[in-house]
Amino acid sequence: MKNQWIELIPSEPELAKEVAEYYRRNREFLKAFEPEREENFFSEEYQRELLKKEADDRKQGTSYRFYIRLVEAPREIIGVIGLNNIVRGAFQSSFLGGKLDNKYINRGYMSMAVDMIVKYGFEELKLHRIEGNVMPRNKASLRVMEKNGFVCEGLSRHYLKINGVWEDHVHMVRLNEGEQENRLGAFEKMLESVRSQYDTTVKKMDQLKAEGKEKTVTYR
Repeated sequence: MKNQWIELIPSEPELAKEVAEYYRRNREFLKAFEPEREENFFSEEYQRELLKKEADDRKQGTSYRFYIRLVEAPREIIGVIGLNNIVRGAFQSSFLGGKLDNKYINRGYMSMAVDMIVKYGFEELKLHRIEGNVMPRNKASLRVMEKNGFVCEGLSRHYLKINGVWEDHVHMVRLNEGEQENRLGAFEKMLESVRSQYDTTVKKMDQLKAEGKEKTVTYR
């Protein structure tokens, strides 16, 4: 997936070096927004194993994780975004997660990435609901969610342990509007069919009356 400015690359072990460099560059910046990390997390070897698991999850259809690159600088990872913990059946839902390199924030890149992955989730994966959970103090991420049509469904107290502290999170949710439009379109087609049958029946009854042969006419 790509536009004029960014490209979303699916998880593959070959990205290990670039991903490890991304995490090392942003180690201090991301600390306030993520769980505590062991030292080996920042190694190329650890990220290669993690990328293998992410690629397997994609094959299983349980998670779709992408790495963000600039079109003009394709050798550097500048962020991560994914649809995680996908549940099918009656739920058809997923959790959205994302993060960006500190030096690229406030440039619209994450808003673009969210727009792209939401379209992928709704149009390709046929999800009904995508939920993102954001700490109340993370104003930038809340603005990104709102710009992409997510609405607040409430606050969960002590929802996730971030950097050693149980943090509250705002539930931001977007439903598949295209799914609703498709259902409405199907209903309108059914209604139009009923109207057509009714009009045909009325015309037939008028014709029979004119011929003096009025009979009971039933719908078929």
